[in-house]
Amino acid sequence: MVCTPSNSSEFIGDLENSYQRRLIHFDSGAKVPLLPDHLWIVVRGIVKLSFLNEQGEDILIGLAGANEPFGEPLTHLNLYEATTLDHCDLLGLSMKDVNTNPDLSRSLMKAMMRRTRQSESLIALLGLRGVENRIKSFLELLAEDYGHPCDQGLNLNLRLTHQEIAGAVSTTRVTVTKVLGQLKESGWLQYDNNQRIIVSHLPNPIKYKNIPTHETSSRG
Repeated sequence: MVCTPSNSSEFIGDLENSYQRRLIHFDSGAKVPLLPDHLWIVVRGIVKLSFLNEQGEDILIGLAGANEPFGEPLTHLNLYEATTLDHCDLLGLSMKDVNTNPDLSRSLMKAMMRRTRQSESLIALLGLRGVENRIKSFLELLAEDYGHPCDQGLNLNLRLTHQEIAGAVSTTRVTVTKVLGQLKESGWLQYDNNQRIIVSHLPNPIKYKNIPTHETSSRG
């Protein structure tokens, strides 16, 4: 999933200063327009990337956090959508901007390498046997990349519906609801006061020390 480099805040700060007029705020749950030959870069917040399958179901294919790009030039899916999961600040850049700025091109290349690893991780977990294993692996990926340490484990600072989790791990919403209930009863996960998931048992506790910090908007 998303792994923000240590100099990401400096990179984002430079972008904000250079392209201040192109910084746009989106409320949580907003559809982000995808424009030809333009990229969006997340400055604050988290964006869900998905597509509609033949049955009209919304299938999650990735997440973009701080310092992550997404947009029409990065996909071949006709029914590709981007939806904010939080209050987000996004920068819109044209491919001309990217092609004429070597520093920007290099930074985006690193971000795209991380996006490739994210996609591979999501594909790999679909090969796991057992729905519970797929759901646990999916939540572990989110916890490692977006989790905020708390007394009970890692708090996922984002909200995904049971249907969105079901689409990501190729199962049904009913099954996700059942498995999450079982994981809560076993103590594998908990919920905070805002009903956000806390993953209490990662395979390797040492990873808690290496959780990258993603900037999120303080609005709302």
